[in-house]
Amino acid sequence: MNVVLACVLAYVASQLLIAFWFSRRNRTEEDYLLAGRSLGPWMTLFAVFATWFGAETCIGAAGEAYRRGLSGVLSDPFGYTVGIVLMGALFAAALWKRGLLTLADLFRDRYGTGVERLTALIMIPSSLMWAAAQVRAFGQVLSSVSELGLFVAITFAAAVVIAYTVVGGMWANAVTDLVQGFVLVGGLLLLGAVFAASGGFDHLAALPPERFDFLHERSWPDALNTLAVPIFSTLAAQEIAARALAARSPRVARGATVAAGLLYLVIGSVAVVVGLGASAYIGADHDHEQVLSRFAQQQLPLPLYVLFLGALVSAILSTLSGALLVAGALAGHNLAKPLFPGMSDAQRLRTDRLGVLFFGVLAYVIALTSDSVYGLVQQAAALGSSGILVVIVFALWGGRFGGPASAYAALLAGTGTWLYCEHVLGLSGAYLVSLAAALAAYPIAAIVAPKGAPTTA
Repeated sequence: MNVVLACVLAYVASQLLIAFWFSRRNRTEEDYLLAGRSLGPWMTLFAVFATWFGAETCIGAAGEAYRRGLSGVLSDPFGYTVGIVLMGALFAAALWKRGLLTLADLFRDRYGTGVERLTALIMIPSSLMWAAAQVRAFGQVLSSVSELGLFVAITFAAAVVIAYTVVGGMWANAVTDLVQGFVLVGGLLLLGAVFAASGGFDHLAALPPERFDFLHERSWPDALNTLAVPIFSTLAAQEIAARALAARSPRVARGATVAAGLLYLVIGSVAVVVGLGASAYIGADHDHEQVLSRFAQQQLPLPLYVLFLGALVSAILSTLSGALLVAGALAGHNLAKPLFPGMSDAQRLRTDRLGVLFFGVLAYVIALTSDSVYGLVQQAAALGSSGILVVIVFALWGGRFGGPASAYAALLAGTGTWLYCEHVLGLSGAYLVSLAAALAAYPIAAIVAPKGAPTTA
């Protein structure tokens, strides 16, 4: 075992120890899923930031900038920054005041358990693909610093994070996100400083102009669709909503989430800048998913390189554990719990943990069969989120307009339209079309269908 790999494994082991230590606080389902709704400003800020700042930014965005220039990073970090800030400014406090455990709870309270279950079924695959992207990224990191093959590295990565999340829940997530957030910010700022000191901005100035063109090889519909996916999917994501719901007050939820979005832009821009200029250091023919790691390996002395890898692993661990926790929460709390209303707190907690374990294994299988971190994340963000966002908006601010039929129509129209336009027609504006379909389906169903009472079926 080389020194670098040993240091990475030691860092991972320390995060596992934290998870086991804080698992003692998980006495109820609310403790496990939302850390007892007790997070202060700093822990909420870094919980949002570290959860959202994952492999697709550290590895994916840097790699896309290396491969395609700025046209490859419209989505991340720029689109996601807008989404996080809007989530904080418009949604975080409103959701917190509802006393929810998951977004699907909002749908149950407003439209009934049938809509709750459909929402959970739509959201779980998205979280699974997002988790799979992080598993693959973790495996890429381990593979790049050792002689481990990608299969062995991904297998080890999946085993570690499944154990980490099953045991720790949101309490461990929140505490490790604070640690990982500081390591992540420090590591990437360090890398940016080294890039600047080694003449990186001179290399950027020598790049051809098309590398800085956001629309290079993109049509306007494609560019707008690429921006729409991260912005609107963030507003409909359980992963970020859970962090806001875990805050100790609506004011903390709002302010910390907005601040996390601004921090996301600053640190994400460092990864993009390094990715743009990396070809001058490592050449132009490397695996784009290992660009950031290879640049750091070349330019940093061993102690600082180990710090950078700690930052990279931090980004992946926090995002991956958050995605698995969401999948387990939706399956246990919103699908299993209504079927067995007499479950005790201990049984609910056990069910949530079994859900995390099950979906962790599925994420591992998906990671083995995929070939792109960035592509997995984009598919995860777009799947079903247009319909979910439309229903959230009407549930929060639409009064009593529309009933279960409207919610079903928007969810099915949004998901079905995106699947057809993206995977059958191959439209460049598939997500925008799905958003329009969901937005039209809700009021049409409200007008033509009897409103009725929320369904419990």
